Amino acid sequence: MTPYLAALLILAAGALAGPLLARRPALALRVGSVAAVAGSLVGLASVLPFLLGAPPADLVLPWSEPLGSFHLRLDPLSAFFQAALFAVAVPASAFGAGYMKPYVGRRPMGGFVLAYGLLLVAISLVLSAADGVLFLVAWEVMTIASFVLVTFDDEKLQVRRAGFVFLVASHVGTAFLFALFLLLGREAGGFDFVRFEALRGAGAAAPWLLFTLGLVGFGTKAGLVPLHVWLPEAHPAAPSHVSALLSGVMIKTGVYGLLRLLGFLPPLGVGYGLLLGAIGLGSALVAITLTLGQGDIKRALAYSSVENVGLVVLGVGLAVAAGAAGHPVVAALGMGGALFHVWNHALMKGLAFLGAGTLVHAAHSQDLEKMGGLLARLPVTGALLLVGLGTLAALPPLSGFASEWLLYLGLLRAGAAAASGASGLVAYLAVAALALVGAIAAISFTRIAGVALLGEPRSPEAAAAREVGPAGWVPLALLAAGCVLFGLFPALPLRMVTPVAVQLGMGEAARVLGPAGEMGAAPRVVVGVLIAVVLGLIALRRRLGGGAVAATWGCGFTAPTSRMEYTASSYSQAFLTALVPRALRPRVHLQAPRGVFPGKGAFRTDSQDPARTRLFDPLFRVLGDRMSRLRRFQAGRLNLQLLYTLITLVALLAMLALRGRFP
Repeated sequence: MTPYLAALLILAAGALAGPLLARRPALALRVGSVAAVAGSLVGLASVLPFLLGAPPADLVLPWSEPLGSFHLRLDPLSAFFQAALFAVAVPASAFGAGYMKPYVGRRPMGGFVLAYGLLLVAISLVLSAADGVLFLVAWEVMTIASFVLVTFDDEKLQVRRAGFVFLVASHVGTAFLFALFLLLGREAGGFDFVRFEALRGAGAAAPWLLFTLGLVGFGTKAGLVPLHVWLPEAHPAAPSHVSALLSGVMIKTGVYGLLRLLGFLPPLGVGYGLLLGAIGLGSALVAITLTLGQGDIKRALAYSSVENVGLVVLGVGLAVAAGAAGHPVVAALGMGGALFHVWNHALMKGLAFLGAGTLVHAAHSQDLEKMGGLLARLPVTGALLLVGLGTLAALPPLSGFASEWLLYLGLLRAGAAAASGASGLVAYLAVAALALVGAIAAISFTRIAGVALLGEPRSPEAAAAREVGPAGWVPLALLAAGCVLFGLFPALPLRMVTPVAVQLGMGEAARVLGPAGEMGAAPRVVVGVLIAVVLGLIALRRRLGGGAVAATWGCGFTAPTSRMEYTASSYSQAFLTALVPRALRPRVHLQAPRGVFPGKGAFRTDSQDPARTRLFDPLFRVLGDRMSRLRRFQAGRLNLQLLYTLITLVALLAMLALRGRFP
């Protein structure tokens, strides 16, 4: 536990460098970034032993606050998510040191450095807290630090709007978590997680209520549909390395909370697992479809995060349902795929957001329509970003395919082992839906790659783009290496997944996940041949003097321009108009040319999230109208405020008195 505490102290010291060196912003940024990298490296080294067989470690310190205790615990589940945090924080922090330099002198750096360090510390404490009060305190610090980072560039209206949506959604979810922990504390007689775990054997009252509160509270942070509306707003607004942390790690605290909650509740029935699986698969389908219509590259990646969290929850739901139905092999495959995908998504989404950040700086815009031709101008960054996009599309032999393959295996085994035809049909339909998610993902990420990286530049800024130095692309290379190695050699990460799955009740995990991660001789030969062919073609192309010297067929045009290329919206238009439900289609705005001598016409599409426009916006509009009527009771007078406080205290004292008289 001592190395882990040292990591937290280093991260906290880096955070304090922000306000202490506020008058020297460049130095504050440099010190904060170095401390974040160093603390994350120490933290990663401190948690990996718990995934390789080390026994859990506890630390209990004096705590003067009522009801709680400062109790930290590192067990396989905690260490697994901590490893994802620190593995992404190292390259993200190193990347951020250069990414934030243009803001030095333009924006205050002290608050940013403080909030960034606090975010890392708070996420880590959320994942290691073994007491309900400490967990909620760390959860709130994580929320406030994230809000400060999301609203860093608060001169923009859309950034302020994104911060407001994020703050409201986060605290709505936190309200459900407060209710959850209060009920757990009442049942267990305290807020220590050891007491909560005892409820699993003793049986908690109304487990369905606890499950529902946890699903809403943690599902809001995870971004499950329809509770995801804050995520596509907040992630594009934040600096790109912060977006990498928010997407790759912070939203996974919601998944961690759900998994930790499962250890507090009695064994759940098949219906709970089916509900989780349906929510996860539905989230993946809706989110990846909405990705197709996004013109903002970071917003598209944000919707992809909702999709991937949906796949993780699908695996958890499969494990819960299969465990309740008596199919331990299926349960092990489902939980193994879910956990493996947590790590894979952290790597590939960190890589994608960092690569997108470089493209945004190069093109001076997040709009895909203002990019184009960037692969020729940023060859290293573009190639590494292609690795991330290929991993997000689950293309073999990258790591995204490896974890999703476990989900396919689990669903196929569930269909084969189903006791009834209806259960088997549900499993096979889920396989088809998962395949549809993969197909739409392939369209989505080839769209981003084709429009942003290929073709002709769509703006003068994109045409003038230049490759960044090693400090800008080495962090991307580290994450890309993880995506490739985890795909080619999944046995090592699955070895560290196994103890976590066993802790969560998957007794067959060691027997099932070990062979599942071993790549046979034939696949290795195929992969080796493919790599050799690609490298040979690259070498041959260079030897022959580069690419084609003339267009093979140019439709009569000798000087192609960006106006002749597919736009981001037209690339996916055929699929969106033919196969997607109307509620998920982009809204079309057409101004057709008219008259004998027609003037200008206009055509644009506007992708809107139905959960936002049809559910939450009308709901909050009605609530706002109702609440505005209460303003007459708030006159801004101190005597009225004191009167309201006195009435509240008298009412609470009366309730306590009556409770003591009528037990």
